[in-house]
Amino acid sequence: MREYLITTLLAAVLCYLVTPLVRTLAQKMGAVANVRSRDVHTLPTPRWGGLALWISMSLTFLIVDHLSLVGKSFGHELQGIFLASTFIIVLGMADDRYQLDALTKLAGQALAAGILLLHGIQILWLPINGVITLPPSIGQLLTVIIVLVIINAVNFIDGLDGLASGIIAISSASFFAFAYLLAVVYGFSRAGSPSLVTAVIIGVCIGFLPHNYFPAKIFMGDSGSMFLGLLLAASAITLTGQVDANAISAENSGPTLLPLLLPFAVLAIPLADLVLAVIRRIRSGRSPFTPDKEHLHHRLLTAGNSHQRTVLIMYLWTATIAVPVTVAAFMSLWIAGAVAVFLLLVTLSVSRGPLVRKVKNAIK
Repeated sequence: MREYLITTLLAAVLCYLVTPLVRTLAQKMGAVANVRSRDVHTLPTPRWGGLALWISMSLTFLIVDHLSLVGKSFGHELQGIFLASTFIIVLGMADDRYQLDALTKLAGQALAAGILLLHGIQILWLPINGVITLPPSIGQLLTVIIVLVIINAVNFIDGLDGLASGIIAISSASFFAFAYLLAVVYGFSRAGSPSLVTAVIIGVCIGFLPHNYFPAKIFMGDSGSMFLGLLLAASAITLTGQVDANAISAENSGPTLLPLLLPFAVLAIPLADLVLAVIRRIRSGRSPFTPDKEHLHHRLLTAGNSHQRTVLIMYLWTATIAVPVTVAAFMSLWIAGAVAVFLLLVTLSVSRGPLVRKVKNAIK
């Protein structure tokens, strides 16, 4: 654990130090988010935060490669993750600067998924009623779909200062806990890469958050949201479709279905926002990629929450869903249930505050 903590801390420090330099570069290159009618920010703000995340990740990889435990995670899979994330960063930076159309971005995301496939990162089986081995073509198609969905889910949730970086940090912490259990405690070699990747994600998000929290000095932009989405997707695919679920159950490290439930649990809020947005836009006859101001965070703002309170509520809902599922890997189900109830009560208490005040004011 010590080496992973060092990795996370190193990534956080590097990202904190690199981000101001990237902010200056973005301003000089014109990668700035001007204020639009659907935006929440009130001042033009530099983008390209994803470049800071990528630089920090790359430097961290170079340094921790020499550590005895973490260094074992470096291999063909991690090389694929690095190459795919580099490609997605270039695509995202171009979009942040020149506003690419939706189809171009979707094609680029699919190409990034293809890089993962070329390096052996794909769904091999699903833990349903035992283990279902998938035909290669089906596994590859499912892999591309998962990558596209997670990338765009993270992209859709990136609508408030500090929202996406905080949610992804919480989600990655849940991923890391389970991956570390499999890789280090039970010796599943396939879980080594996601352990390292999620440890780095936690670090870069923590290091980026002080610059991105309200009022943000820099946005992660599409470069950042697609970058983090790709890393999470690669981690989820490796944990869900490449680690034998029956072997996990045999080691008493959680229910057989846990690898299948975990990605949905840790990304429940972004995925829910994505699904609701697609349904809403199709029903109104618009493209699923047409921007609007009806995301979950917009609705919380409309309900009377401040910017910071809205972000906190979204953090809490993410933790309420993700943490109990992860706890189930370490402890009995009743303890996981107790954690879920506690977090739910805290989240509901924080969420209902503005609504109660509105009702009281209306009565007065």
